[in-house]
Amino acid sequence: MKFLHTSDWHLGRSFHRVNMLDAQAAFIDHLVATVEEHGVDAVLVAGDIYDRAVPPLPAVELYDRALHRLAALGVPTVMISGNHDSARRLGVGAGLIEGAGIYLRTDPAGCSDPVVLADVHGDVALYGLPYLEPALVKEALGAPKVSHEAVLGAAMDRVRADLADRAPGTRSLVLAHAFVTGGQASDSERDITVGGVEAVPAAVFDGVDYVALGHLHGCQKINERIRYSGSPLAYSFSETDHRKTMWLIELGAAGELVTAERIDTPVPRALGRLRGRLEELLEDPALDAHEDRWIEATLTDPVRPQDPMARLAARFPHVLSLAFDPEGREEDGTASYAQRLKGRTDQEIAEDFVAHVRGGGRADDAERAVLRGAFDDVRTQAVNQETLR
Repeated sequence: MKFLHTSDWHLGRSFHRVNMLDAQAAFIDHLVATVEEHGVDAVLVAGDIYDRAVPPLPAVELYDRALHRLAALGVPTVMISGNHDSARRLGVGAGLIEGAGIYLRTDPAGCSDPVVLADVHGDVALYGLPYLEPALVKEALGAPKVSHEAVLGAAMDRVRADLADRAPGTRSLVLAHAFVTGGQASDSERDITVGGVEAVPAAVFDGVDYVALGHLHGCQKINERIRYSGSPLAYSFSETDHRKTMWLIELGAAGELVTAERIDTPVPRALGRLRGRLEELLEDPALDAHEDRWIEATLTDPVRPQDPMARLAARFPHVLSLAFDPEGREEDGTASYAQRLKGRTDQEIAEDFVAHVRGGGRADDAERAVLRGAFDDVRTQAVNQETLR
């Protein structure tokens, strides 16, 4: 049985100031064509269909067209909500549209209620685990504590219990939206750190044949049976070296992975990252290939040049981002606040602030726990507010 695994569409998202709706529509065209060309038996969409809880109307219209086209093919589609989606909004009408072969799994209570498909070798049970915000689902799932590992573990216990009651030899797939240990992140995913623990171990998903993951934007595999499809489009310059794809997965009669093929997705425009002095970037013939790319430029001139963006745009008309990192900056202490914070988590920044205001000495374990609790409360409150809007 063949499955097309994709995720992180982020419909409605832009790339810097570029509207990506046309590129997202081209991806949907490609998705539908791939399903037809390869005889796909089911499509798996592992969360973050939208970029925010209340998406713009054009994004909703594109999503609606995508569902109609997939339903018209007669190919079952299983979707879960991600941390960018509003689970309640995405799940509206879920029971009604199941009749069209579109299965929306947005309620944590339904994580052990699979979509069951069948072929000549028997049943395949597809379980959808929507993004699980630990503080909001701990009690409902009976998890022992507030953490991603705990709530996912509780959800998977329910999956394994349901699977154990099914006919021997039933094959199984799980869709989940999480940060799994060993995954490589980029700059464009929203942080889902809880309690200071960013990742959950792959062992949480023991007992199933394939795990279709969403959240991380780079296509990658944690192991042979646990994979991220990545986003179909680049949403930050940290993804410059990504090859954007979907996974075409084929399960054998015993649940073994027969094939796992990467299907390339359309690239609206290649990305480029340039670094150097302005005059060097304007004159270097080796950079000719970058002239038609979306560009992030970092200038290293000791003194900021005059009109740098306009001058760069004369050669690189699609330059979107400009940063400054003057030569010798680390020695003369002129790094900007944003540069000093780049790559640091909210928790790390807060701990640095504690050390700064007390004039030295890192935050102790008790203080770190207070800070973690505060950030968890803020994130939970934000999720609740998005849900109620």
